[in-house]
Amino acid sequence: MEAFFKGLEKQLSAQLELELTIANVFPVSGGDINQAFRVATNGSTYFIKRNSATRFPGMFEAEAKGLELLRGAECIAVPKVLGTGEVEQEAWLALEWIERGGKLPDKGREFGTQLAQLHQTTQAQFGLDHPNYIGSLPQNNRAHADWVEFFVRERLEPQLQMAFDEGLADRSLAAAFERLFSKLDHLFPVEAPALQHGDLWGGNYLSDANGKAWLIDPAVYFGHREMDLGMTLLFGGFDQGFYEGYQAASSLEKDWRERTPLTQLYPLMVHLNLFGTSYLGQVEAVLRRFA
Repeated sequence: MEAFFKGLEKQLSAQLELELTIANVFPVSGGDINQAFRVATNGSTYFIKRNSATRFPGMFEAEAKGLELLRGAECIAVPKVLGTGEVEQEAWLALEWIERGGKLPDKGREFGTQLAQLHQTTQAQFGLDHPNYIGSLPQNNRAHADWVEFFVRERLEPQLQMAFDEGLADRSLAAAFERLFSKLDHLFPVEAPALQHGDLWGGNYLSDANGKAWLIDPAVYFGHREMDLGMTLLFGGFDQGFYEGYQAASSLEKDWRERTPLTQLYPLMVHLNLFGTSYLGQVEAVLRRFA
């Protein structure tokens, strides 16, 4: 067995206080960033993520905190975190194994209701008590009392600076962002800070054998709840029942869909920095519309 899994076996056994022996390791899909495995042991089966501890310091520890925060809201299914660690500069995260199933059409409304309940978890300020990641990019979460201040300082400005440094944005794009910043106070309705998944596209939830939705791969923080909803509409994967369930549980402002491109600007900038200029046109379109 590869040395990494030998080390994992020892560390996970210690953290769970079990004598685990790994029987089989199966590679599974785990997104674009991490290696992922179904690891069967003499005791149970686990989902294991693996990545470089030096390239992404603290990434799995932050993800574990985020999953536990979502799980602690006790309104939506989230895999249990079983451990984190490092084996020879390779970081790992262990979660309970969720057997995937088909997406049942009657579960979308329930999922939307549960997300609305999650968003009712609040705190005094926007942000989080620690930084984390969105994809492979660091995500600042310094606290602000005002949503627009948080959105500008901790979300848009860092991504714009990153794009400028990498030659993906020019001064005209920066000027358009400055015009947008001056108008944001009048564009967002006032909302209390809401616990967010933070990266809620169709690939970041899974359905189990009963069709129940489970949240995975979060980038959590307390933010404006329309941010999560905007992300669900960026790449698809959510049916109409999802939005009906959300609205029935917690109504949104009537014009919330008109702001959807604005709430998608942050993930679009993330994708610009991760994948290049193919996303620049969408960013410019949002800026033309709102700035």
